[in-house]
Amino acid sequence: MNHFAYPQMFWLLLLPFLFRAVVPVVKGLHGDALRVPFLGDLTKISLKSGSLWGHTSEVSGRFPLPLILLYAVWLLLVTAAARPQWVGEPVRIKNYSRDILMVMDISNSMQEPDFALRGRRIDRLTAVRLVASDFIRKRADDRIGLILFGTRAYLQAPVTYDKKSVEEILNTMDAGMAGDSTAIGDALGLALKTLKDSPDKDKKVIILLTDGENNDGALSLPQAINLAREEGVKVYTIGVGSDMSRDFFGFGLLGGRPGLDEASLQKIADETKGTYFRAKDTSSLVRIYDAIDKLEPSVNEDQFVQETRELYYLPLLAALLLASVIAFRMRRAA
Repeated sequence: MNHFAYPQMFWLLLLPFLFRAVVPVVKGLHGDALRVPFLGDLTKISLKSGSLWGHTSEVSGRFPLPLILLYAVWLLLVTAAARPQWVGEPVRIKNYSRDILMVMDISNSMQEPDFALRGRRIDRLTAVRLVASDFIRKRADDRIGLILFGTRAYLQAPVTYDKKSVEEILNTMDAGMAGDSTAIGDALGLALKTLKDSPDKDKKVIILLTDGENNDGALSLPQAINLAREEGVKVYTIGVGSDMSRDFFGFGLLGGRPGLDEASLQKIADETKGTYFRAKDTSSLVRIYDAIDKLEPSVNEDQFVQETRELYYLPLLAALLLASVIAFRMRRAA
């Protein structure tokens, strides 16, 4: 698609006619002519075409051929000043709108097989792996990072555009790799440190998932919460585990998960303007990640760019070429 950046420049095409109407004429060797002080060479132009083009026939009409050619030069110069451009088709740009750091508990308790998928029992970690992978694929315009924790917290992937690598790490994690206990405070502190250099304060999100309580590590939960509040990072917390725990003989007993500290997870979410979710089964885990996806929508998804190529040089070169031809013919006529 072609267009002009400054189409209003074409009003300058009327300027020579305005001069002709307003500026007084003078008498000279070649009859009436316009007084144009800044183009002294025009006085050498004969109103007979023979002086410029090699024959002696008089040019009929009010505008002799030399003036028409000069006006053509002016037209080309004005066209160049209007900046003709070629503009390509709109292309949607990827907007990496948020930095999302997924902080996942992989302590031994995540091996508890109290979730189900398509009628068969699966452990918590397998359910989390499947649902989190789907969440990562949905966040096409975000940077995703991954921290795994147990007794210690380990940064497995800093926030990155390479989501396939994050998924691969997620699919290879095993319960117990980071120890048997649960250092939630250390994991949250490492997550905040990782996001510290992210440019946009309002677009940093932590998703903390655990099935236990903070029973290890150097950083207490109150300290971690204060750090998160100071950094302005929103933390969504997910407590994992069914309402049915198992006794020593494998029988189900009703009651809350004895190891899940829901009060602390709720406090983390409240203090950081996030939300606490409870995942009791696979379907609720899916709904939780869908809810987070809606609570943290990708922004500016309709931004487009268009390739623009400047074409002003084409009429400019044509004007210079035509002016050179006129000057050359004038010198020969002289």
